[in-house]
Amino acid sequence: MYKFSSYYLDDNIVCGRVFDVFEPEKVTRQTALFFVHGGGWTGGKREDYHQIMQAYCRAGFICCSTDYRLLPIGAPGKMTAVDQLKDVREAYDAFVSILKEKGLPLQIAVKGSSAGAHLASLLVCAAPGECQEDCTLVNEWVKPFCGLLQATPASFEPWDETYPAMWGMLERAAGGRYEDVPEKYRNLSLCRYIREDNPPLFFIEAGNEGLFPGYYNAELLKKHQQWGIASELKYYRFAEHGFFYDVTRPCQQEAFRDVITFIEKLEAAK
Repeated sequence: MYKFSSYYLDDNIVCGRVFDVFEPEKVTRQTALFFVHGGGWTGGKREDYHQIMQAYCRAGFICCSTDYRLLPIGAPGKMTAVDQLKDVREAYDAFVSILKEKGLPLQIAVKGSSAGAHLASLLVCAAPGECQEDCTLVNEWVKPFCGLLQATPASFEPWDETYPAMWGMLERAAGGRYEDVPEKYRNLSLCRYIREDNPPLFFIEAGNEGLFPGYYNAELLKKHQQWGIASELKYYRFAEHGFFYDVTRPCQQEAFRDVITFIEKLEAAK
């Protein structure tokens, strides 16, 4: 059994600025889970994670899944991934307020997939406002306990063997062509924020990944390991891009267990 609630960030409802909380009958875990859906910055919804949230609730975790304003399909517009990061960061801050009200530990693991992993990775590794997002936070910033990142772009800047269709997505997310606004691509690049004070990251990589190659994240992992940060990377042999939205297939069940094991190891090392 669990309690389900939806929360809007604005008094006058804004589409996309809403999140769901699943609370088990008894929270038995120190760490809360915060989910950010993928969808190429133009699609997806918070409900995509409901199946996983139910499973983690059964394991004693309180869970939150957030929406964010989606970018229009077509030419780049005024809204960018920076605005989406604002939405995600403010939803995370509101979840912190809920944990405080419930007297639960302010220890949060952030999970994202694809575009959601991109936003989640910036939430975890960059300080509020560092990516040029204009946030309004109620609480003093609570740094995430760790990041759980599946199909994560290590950089927004050009990389070898870029999937051609991906550039249209990146241009919409950045708000223009790379040639015109390269600084916006740098501001949205995870690799820019990899440093010694990062929380641990668990890179969840599909063996059949076709969009964001895991070997670039392996380079980020090496830096963390050199600094003694307990980050990990694992490939799931038969999995594809965006595979971890349910817990029915063997690769999903394996990733589900691995997330719990990763969190438990970090908790034991505190």
